[in-house]
Amino acid sequence: MPNIRFQALQAVLTRTIPETKAPSPKISDYYGANVFDIKKMKELLSKEAYNSIVNSIEKGEPIPRDMAEQVATAMKAWALGKGATHYTHWFQPLTGTTAEKHDAFFEPTADGGAIEVFSGDALAQQEPDASSFPSGGIRNTFEARGYTAWDPSSPAFLMARTLCIPTVFVSYTGEALDYKVPLLKAVSALDKAAVDVCHYFDKGIEKVNASLGIEQEYFLVDIALFNARPDLYLTGRTLFGHMSAKNQQLEDHYFGSIPERVYAFMQDMETESLLLGIPLKTRHNEVAPSQFECAPIYEEINLAIDHNQLLMDLMDRVAKRHNFKVLLHEKPYAGINGSGKHNNWSMITNTGKNLLSPGKTPKNNLMFLTFFVNTIKAVYEHADLLRASIASVNNDHRLGANEAPPAIISIFLGSQLSELLDEIETSRISKKIKEEALLWQGIPKIPQILKDNTDRNRTSPFAFTGNKFELRAVGSSANSASPMTILNLIVADQLKKFKYDVDKLLKKGEKKDVALLMVIKKYIKESKSIRFEGNGYSEEWEKEAEKRGLSNFKTTPKALDAFISDKSEVLYAENAVFTKREAHARHDILLESFYKKLQIEARVMGELVTNVIIPSAIDYQSKLVENAKGLKDLGLNSSVYQVQLDIINKLAEHINFIKENVDQMIAERKKANDIEDTREKAIAYDEKVKSYFQPIRYHVDKLEQLVDDSLWPLPKFRELLFIK
Repeated sequence: MPNIRFQALQAVLTRTIPETKAPSPKISDYYGANVFDIKKMKELLSKEAYNSIVNSIEKGEPIPRDMAEQVATAMKAWALGKGATHYTHWFQPLTGTTAEKHDAFFEPTADGGAIEVFSGDALAQQEPDASSFPSGGIRNTFEARGYTAWDPSSPAFLMARTLCIPTVFVSYTGEALDYKVPLLKAVSALDKAAVDVCHYFDKGIEKVNASLGIEQEYFLVDIALFNARPDLYLTGRTLFGHMSAKNQQLEDHYFGSIPERVYAFMQDMETESLLLGIPLKTRHNEVAPSQFECAPIYEEINLAIDHNQLLMDLMDRVAKRHNFKVLLHEKPYAGINGSGKHNNWSMITNTGKNLLSPGKTPKNNLMFLTFFVNTIKAVYEHADLLRASIASVNNDHRLGANEAPPAIISIFLGSQLSELLDEIETSRISKKIKEEALLWQGIPKIPQILKDNTDRNRTSPFAFTGNKFELRAVGSSANSASPMTILNLIVADQLKKFKYDVDKLLKKGEKKDVALLMVIKKYIKESKSIRFEGNGYSEEWEKEAEKRGLSNFKTTPKALDAFISDKSEVLYAENAVFTKREAHARHDILLESFYKKLQIEARVMGELVTNVIIPSAIDYQSKLVENAKGLKDLGLNSSVYQVQLDIINKLAEHINFIKENVDQMIAERKKANDIEDTREKAIAYDEKVKSYFQPIRYHVDKLEQLVDDSLWPLPKFRELLFIK
């Protein structure tokens, strides 16, 4: 029987590089060509319909059905003109991926012909089956009805001759069944709270948008090698594999020359992305071999998240044309860097001001300090909830693994801003001021902070990087809507509290700037323990964090408790983002996803060991036994074949250990499967079943080093990691 591994390697060696052709050498000529954006709406819609769309996007006003009919007609004409045959409501259920059900534009006519039809009703709403998506008990299997509803703030786009309409997804009884609904609610809450606080400084500010830029890390592997690794194919990561002699230790891959095959893929992927209005700006090699990164320019947060979800799907589609598979798992290979998704977040006013960028005047400095310190205070107050928002079985492999932020939530500001806050905290505020300038006596004026005026700390989960905060702890496969919903929510809630505290002082007769600074000083002092400028990987930090009272949830099941804590439920209720039922449903869904993924990994591990690894090792062992027996039959001294005997014994030791531990793992898995409570089942899988993974892997990897290379059935790390 031919070795599948060598067949896969042969396929890699015969690869040709597909030619990539952009529609035009100038990106500006084709950027957004496949998007029904606001510019195209202005060209194709009546003034009334166009204004209705603008009001919906900017003010959240509902679009009248007659206007929706006009939009549908124009959208259909545009899509048909570009070759579309179908349309779909594109949504983000709680599976973590996107979903779509395609319907043809055509309908038969009475005379046996056909006509292309797309109504305002079809644009505004569809009814996918809600029972087959995760609902955490909100929907039973016999209760199938759910609704998708058009989100006008995210433009429709064309993908593979299908018009895709971004939508929300809710149950028949109105509960959110997706990531978009709570995100939009949190963004709306932030808008209102931030505008109210902005009015202390500028009454002309009418809207605040959260902005987001998502850096996306990923691995590439040849599709033939991917298909020859059942663990990669079924779980997204290698459950076995001895580290390659050369990996990332020479630090030669980071920002290195991009391999020719990868470059062709990147060009193709970028062209497709730019046609869809995804503003990709940056590409480069990442730290680990076969690891790469792409990054867009920041956008309004809802659109940025839609674009990132679309990008992940698009990357996979384009990769297949180039005989690659994109690996978005946070840790596809043990022993080298995993992948994350860095979320760069800020707040932008309708007047164009970045609220996290200080100006050149004391007034603007104070405005910056207000939003800067309130963000720090929000993360301090709800660090556990922010940790829960990034929790997953995949991310557990990465967080704190000397390549990514630790599971302890802390904030890095850089020495300049950290010293500034310390100085403000200890400065005296004169309550008897006649001139605004006197407020700043003894308090340093903040210089204009450039992007590179603060150092970077890659060990910090939440770092200020000049004019934005960067949440670095999000996993590469995650939907960023989850942590961004929480971040926008907690900052909105904190800004409401800030306004209450300031207004209370104003009612007592304090001057506005004094009141603002008094509350800022109070918040700086209260939230100081979450600020950390050092090495987040060190054992000393773990001890120090514990002294400070900071949580360190290293695995998902217990980290998720924060999602349904009493404190969180009050937060949800006061800001109308999650109902109690929705929060508990999501908690159950996340726990269920956690243990099911571990369940799959345990099953794959057991099958691979039993059907592939052990038989290959025994096959090699048999060859050694036959060789040793032949030498013995020749009458040679045992010292002549002692090496064979030693290897035979080592093989037997590893095989026996693996078999015994796989059997024990299966027994623990069966016990865990009998547990009814979802949380307890997830903990059992985490602490009991998963505890066997590493010991089994260790001995399988030892077998890989012993077994004849021609007999080893799985592509090795040295073959997977280096693109040919």
